[in-house]
Amino acid sequence: MRVFTASLATETNTFAPLFVDRSAFESAFYCPPGTHPETPTLCSAPIVAARRRAASEGYELVEGTATWAEPAGLVSREAYESLRDEILGQLQAALPVDIVLLGLHGSMVARDYDDCEGDLIARIRALAGPDCVIGAELDMHCHLTAQMVENADAIVAFKEFPHTDFLARAEDLLELCLKAARGQVKPVSAVFDCRGLAAFMTSREPGRSFVDRLMAMEGRDGILSISVAHGFQAADVADVGTKVLVIADGDGEKAAALAKQLGLEILRWGGGATPKHYKPEEGIAEAVKLAEPGRPVVLADRWDNPGGGVAGDSSVMVEALLKHPDVPAAIGAMWDPVAVSLCRAAGVGATIPLRFIGKAAPSSGRPIDAVVEVVGATGDLLIPFEQSWVSLGPAVAIRIGKLDIVLASTRAQTFSPPVFTDLGVDLASKTVVVVKSSNHFHAAFAPIAASVLYLDSGGPYPPDASKIPYTKVKRPFSPLDPNPWL
Repeated sequence: MRVFTASLATETNTFAPLFVDRSAFESAFYCPPGTHPETPTLCSAPIVAARRRAASEGYELVEGTATWAEPAGLVSREAYESLRDEILGQLQAALPVDIVLLGLHGSMVARDYDDCEGDLIARIRALAGPDCVIGAELDMHCHLTAQMVENADAIVAFKEFPHTDFLARAEDLLELCLKAARGQVKPVSAVFDCRGLAAFMTSREPGRSFVDRLMAMEGRDGILSISVAHGFQAADVADVGTKVLVIADGDGEKAAALAKQLGLEILRWGGGATPKHYKPEEGIAEAVKLAEPGRPVVLADRWDNPGGGVAGDSSVMVEALLKHPDVPAAIGAMWDPVAVSLCRAAGVGATIPLRFIGKAAPSSGRPIDAVVEVVGATGDLLIPFEQSWVSLGPAVAIRIGKLDIVLASTRAQTFSPPVFTDLGVDLASKTVVVVKSSNHFHAAFAPIAASVLYLDSGGPYPPDASKIPYTKVKRPFSPLDPNPWL
């Protein structure tokens, strides 16, 4: 048996003024065939899963390119086509193959390509033929399109939010594809379109119990796999929205019935699956009340989070914290490569005048001008995220009174405490710690936090779907329209 595997991924916020060319992939994560590290990245786990089992399962593994760009705005046509064709050329050279395993995201949008992943899978199907088993792992924040489902035999999305399970789901995908290639199962997919957005977190109820129940269903009564595609609302594409995908063993009716049952259950939660989001002043006040000695309150600045494709340089929360000079606080990581270079040149211990953040777009707010102390610096802030490592590039920590601010040269979510601690910021001494992340910080920060709260700092990620200027979405679509299922 021959298995081909590759990865091409990013998450596209079509409203963000941060454009992506090929260099964005090459500078973030680009591994030609055979050079992928032993540890997985968020969207390349199928490569690692396939590599680990190749010897024991007795198949020949052919690795293609693996690449990823940090979430941002529209991908250039040249970047997508060149990387797509690079992988297709590698597959062509590897043919014939029995299985193609893909690590994708599911929400890449390029100029003239609203469904990059669907286009890639369809071209792979045309090359590999009807008998090849094609499997793809997707981030749950994907646009699950008909083109993807029709051309893949198996699609498995992450179940956990925060994304703590990307390697486990890659292993599930590999197992399902191996069984299909050996004729042990016949995967049949069915999708239920919720006709709206119904995202939930698995770090809290009702999402936690719901996902536990999904995993208990898999492998029983002919149900092979269940995925919930939450959708990615910051994209003006036809297939934005929440969908449930069920793969059954040869029984499409069973798959469709279960997909609809689960989708309607999600819809009935309404807003109950979403935690309260505090305005900046409210969040600080609540944190002061809930903090404990040695245990700060963590505030997640979800809507200025690079993981949503925005700059991560909004000054809103820094301005709010500066209004409370008596509150020990930290915030990071914020994107400002120019300020980082100035601080590194000045050196740790220097006190300098600095203009920082608030630069990428009008939605970033105003730049901050202050006299700051440089308290930490590194040539590469490398932090753990589950089994992977993420680089924030050269970075510094600066201090204004009791407020410590981490500035980084590379845009990425604040996945874990080393964003601060590796630069000498003592989180136990803080009352408030603001992280630039949606929910991926939760697994690493919750153990040190007195409480975890979520912020609505006003963007620039569009947090209110009812106010997003969609032009392509399939209607009806809630909250723009009444949901037809309710």
